[in-house]
Order: sequence, then structure tokens, then C-alpha cells
Amino acid sequence: MQMTNDVVQLFEDQPIRTAWVEDEEEWYFSVVDVVGILTEQPDIDGARNYWKVLKNRLKEEGSQLVTNCNQLKMRSPKDGKRYNTDAIKTIGAK
Repeated sequence: MQMTNDVVQLFEDQPIRTAWVEDEEEWYFSVVDVVGILTEQPDIDGARNYWKVLKNRLKEEGSQLVTNCNQLKMRSPKDGKRYNTDAIKTIGAK
């Protein structure tokens, strides 16, 4: 996937890392950031751990959500470096 940029967007004043994938002409959103906001995690580590446990449970159940996640390099809020991050697009996400 050709990613042209990554941007932080706000949802109710909470940051969500996003990436525009040129090849697909789609925005992808960091799953960890969305999970953190929806579950009111105090920090990125709490959100990451919550997603890790949830992701494993979903895999065991055979959920397509985990299959629909892509790994995109996004900038870490902790150190500013770019790491592979689970990301999903809004269109077609189930």
C-alpha cells in the first residue's frame, strides 16, 4: 500500500492517528486510538493492552474485524517514530 501521509485528527477533542492510502483513495484510522477513546483508557498503553486482549478474543471467535485490519506505519505518540499499527478504514468495515 502506498501511504502518502499520516495526520492526527480529533474526535471529541481526542487524537486519532490517520493515514491516507493513495492506492485505495481511503483514510485509515488507528484501531488502538479508537479503542482507547471508546473505552476511555487513560493512556496509549492502556488502549494498546485493551486492543491486544480484544483482538485475541476476536481471533478466537473468527471475527472478520481482525482480518480487515491492515498494518500501516503511523507515528507513535510516545516517541514520534513510525511503527506498524493496526488500522482500519470506515467504508466496508464490519
